[in-house]
Amino acid sequence: MLRKIIPAFTAVARMSSATTGAKLKGKVAVVTASTDGIGLAIARRLAVDGASVVVSSRKEKNVQKTVSDLQKEGLTVSGVVCHVANAEHRKNLLNEAISKFGGIDILVSNAAVNPTVGHVLECEESSWDKIFDVNVKSAYMLSKEVLPHLRKRGGGSIVYISSIGGFHPFELLGAYSVSKTALLGLTKAAAQGLATENIRVNCVAPGIVETRFSSALHESESAREAALSAVPMRRLAQPHEIAGLVSFLCSEDASYITGETMIAAGGMPSRL
Repeated sequence: MLRKIIPAFTAVARMSSATTGAKLKGKVAVVTASTDGIGLAIARRLAVDGASVVVSSRKEKNVQKTVSDLQKEGLTVSGVVCHVANAEHRKNLLNEAISKFGGIDILVSNAAVNPTVGHVLECEESSWDKIFDVNVKSAYMLSKEVLPHLRKRGGGSIVYISSIGGFHPFELLGAYSVSKTALLGLTKAAAQGLATENIRVNCVAPGIVETRFSSALHESESAREAALSAVPMRRLAQPHEIAGLVSFLCSEDASYITGETMIAAGGMPSRL
């Protein structure tokens, strides 16, 4: 039943997003890992809301397809290959925004990996290093590297994509969950020092979102049922439901919000 509802649900969401206006008009956004899943939904929504958006992926063909698809929708986008753990790639990503659109107002750090499954203390050192290199260090480095560009614009917005697992770790995603907890702390620490510069730093913690990245949690009927049993709303999130929250945090509607983590998890346990 749920699978029959989702296509119509998504169609309604796209119709509603198309009429949201241009609350990000004149803004330039950079979104990492944005050719699929949550990242693609964020890039599309920011562009629908008026921003010029730079998308990125580790694969050139994915970048080209996404740019083509979004441009066919009448959206203002560009794209570049970027593996966020590569310093030269990060530089190219920011330069793409500057050369094509004249500056940067928004950074959405969405890229993440999870090469291992198991209890946190069973994680191999090599997997731990990879997870923290991509999920945490790269978010930190991108934030440092984008900062001069945000200052040139007189302010801006940084949004990290964490996870409900950052509050309540998934037993089989131990190291990944800890990396997402680290982003909650990074959000708080970074926001404090930038608040007087009109640079807001916030975070979004999604629950279980139906994407290719999370397929192990929903691709089989048994896995799906187990996942749904933990969600009071009894359905998985769709990527556009996370994208709308990110767009809000990047807009003037959230002008007095910084250092916060917004949870979109269908009622899953998080915090008081």
